[in-house]
Formats: sequence, C-alpha cells, structure tokens
Amino acid sequence: MNPEYQQRRQAVMNVIGQGTAIFGSAPTAVMHNDVEYPFRQNSDFFYLTGFNEPGAIAILAPHHEEHQFVLFVRPKDKDKETWSGRRTGVDLVKEKYGAQEAYPLEELAEKLPQYVENADRLYYHFGDDGSLDQHILALWQRILRKYPKRGRGPIAIEDGRLLMQQFRRLKTASELEQMRKAVAISAKAHNHAMAITHPGRYEYEIQAEIEHIFRLEGALGPAYPSIVASGINACILHYIENDRQMQMGDLLLIDAGCAYGYYNADITRTFPVGERFTSEQRILYELVLEAQLKAIEAVQPGRPFNDFHDAATRTITEGLVELGLLAGNVDTLIEEKKHKAFFMHGTGHFLGLDVHDSGTLRNPDKTWQPFASGNVVTVEPGIYIAPDYEPVEGQPMVDSRWRGIGIRIEDDVLVTPTGHDILTAAVPKSMDAMEAHGPVLNRS
Repeated sequence: MNPEYQQRRQAVMNVIGQGTAIFGSAPTAVMHNDVEYPFRQNSDFFYLTGFNEPGAIAILAPHHEEHQFVLFVRPKDKDKETWSGRRTGVDLVKEKYGAQEAYPLEELAEKLPQYVENADRLYYHFGDDGSLDQHILALWQRILRKYPKRGRGPIAIEDGRLLMQQFRRLKTASELEQMRKAVAISAKAHNHAMAITHPGRYEYEIQAEIEHIFRLEGALGPAYPSIVASGINACILHYIENDRQMQMGDLLLIDAGCAYGYYNADITRTFPVGERFTSEQRILYELVLEAQLKAIEAVQPGRPFNDFHDAATRTITEGLVELGLLAGNVDTLIEEKKHKAFFMHGTGHFLGLDVHDSGTLRNPDKTWQPFASGNVVTVEPGIYIAPDYEPVEGQPMVDSRWRGIGIRIEDDVLVTPTGHDILTAAVPKSMDAMEAHGPVLNRS
C-alpha cells in the first residue's frame, strides 16, 4: 500500500469535511466490433487510489464512523480472468489499496446510501458514465425528498473534477520523479529522431523509431498521437497522418512524448530534413525561439499564468510586423488578435497525469491565478504560415517564400520556489546545435 495515495485522500477529505465524494473508474472503450482499446484509468481516480482496473467506484466519506475510504470493484471470476486478465477482487483490494471497506460492484445500490445519506453535499463529475450518472442522481433525489423529515442529507452536488484541480496542479516529489523519467525517455527518442532524419524517409518511419524507444525504455507508450509533420504538414497543428515522404529543404516538426507510469512528457522540436535551415526558415525559427525563451523567463512563482503567453504573443507579433507579414500597431494587432492568423494557439498548459492537465487558471474575479512551486507547464509558441494563407482585410499579402513553413518549439518547465527548471533541456533547440546533431549529411 503506497502511503502517498492515503495522504492524497486525506487532503481531499480535509476539504470536503462532511461531504461525500464519488469517483468512477474509466470505462473500457471499443476500438471496433469486440476489440477494445488498451485500458487507461481515469486520472482523478488513479490519483486518489492507484487502482488500475475498470468497473470500480471510489467513495470518500470522512463523516462516516467506520469507513472513510470505500471501493466497489469487480469480484474475482476465474472464467473472465482467463480471457481478460487478473482482477484484484474484493478481499485483496482492501489490503493492497488501503480501503476500510470494499464491496462487489453489483452491491452499489444496496451499500452506497449509507455513505451518502448523512453527508451535507456530494462531489461527483457527471458525463463520463451515463449509467452511474443516473444512479447518483436518483439516489440524491430520493434522499432530498426525505430532507424535511430527517433534517440532514446532501442538498447540493459539486463537480468532483473541479474539486480535484486544486490538488493535482501541484506535483509532489514522487510525481516529479515519474515525470522526469517520462521526459528522459522522450528526450532520448527526440534526439534519435534528429539523428536519423534525412530526405527520402517517410514520416511514419520516424514515428516508429520514436515510439520504439518509448516502449523499449519502459514507457506505457505515446502520451498522445505522435505528430511527425514535414513540409506543409507542419502547418496543421494536430497532424497525425504521418505518411509523407520527406524532401530536401523541408522542416520536420515532431511533437511527441511518452507516458511513464501514467505521467506524461510533451516535447516539440522543428529542424531541417536536409543539410541546413533555409534563410526564411532560419528567420522564422529565430523568432519562435526568441518568443519561447521570453515565455520561459515569465514562468516564475507568483507571476500570473497569462504572463508567459503575453510575452510570447508580443514577441511574435513584433517580429511579424518587422518582417512585413503583419501591418499595424503592435498593441492594436494583439488586441484585435490579428497574430492568430500565424500563432493561433495558447503558449502552454499544465502537464501531469493528463497531457492537458488539471488546474484552474482564473480566479472568480477573472484575474489569473499565479504560478506556484510544483506546477509543471509546457511552453510552446509557434508560427504557421499555411500554403493557402489568405490575409484578412487590411493585412499584407504573404510572399510565396514564406508559405508552407510551420515551426513550434516546446519544453516542459517546472516552477520551483525561486524560478523554474527546464525539464526537457536535454533536447537541443538552437539552430546550430540541431544542424550539428542531425544525420551524417548535416555534419559535412
């Protein structure tokens, strides 16, 4: 039994007080016909329990006299386990995962009311499991109808996912250990990809090499569908076809990271397929890199979350005006979001158990929450000039020499008590370093 999970549950129970929180495991998902996708546990459920099986429900009921942590799980079944893998079962789950009580899932309707009826509110996230949603609603409504006579019971339901954001946005030492391992494996894969990329190879070959390293090094696999986008494909933000043959003069944008112990890395590098960056590629790359470095510098404890995006946006907008790709006053262009023609996404997001990890960004008064030590964020500005780019009214035409260039640079950054730590620093991103780090033909 891992004590960290118990500490996490206790922290949540300290917040909910007389409430009851209900968390469902992830469902199994069908790929086609009767073939299922590999199971991936719900992140909140895993964060609180470490239990990695479907068909489970976790209850936190700090007000209950005997059982503050309860699990409903699938019972042992020899025939089903022969086909679909071992189950922990009701008896062992208490010993292994620290539940004070455990029941077979089919006893949910009978046993759940005792953990809900004396709570002052419920915490539950609707939308992941329609059957469980209906069960929770029906139970709550039955208890609510009795409230005038009993004088107690949950009178409100709050969203369990929002409850968890305050805990998951700050990473513990053990979480950071897992994330550093995911980053190290991903960095090795990226550096290998740079070394083997050359004209004539296909994007999927590079993808295969990257994901081979993920699994070879003990990762669960890709944290998200790997993006290996050469040439004009790099202008598609979530390009995943990965089927083009790369040509001399292309840039290759690789956005790939692995999941290790459910914790994720998220790295992007853009580098030349051939010998060197072209002059236009070099100019735009320098601009994106400058924007990224300024954004990283803004990732500091106490600074508002939006500062790093504002820093990247201003740098890119100023550069595009200087190049003649945008025209007008920089402040006005940013206010009117004209930069979004070339930089259309945010500069980063929290990273952890989910690639786009849990964490509230704004306060109720609409101000931005500050960075805090233990946050991990991606920093990933980019410039994308589509081959068929059409300028909006009042903006200049774009010369063909700029069209079809897509560049993104992404690092994973930990906020520390005194500043930040670039976790992905092992993957080079200066132009000289990448040209030297590339295939043999780049070193002549």
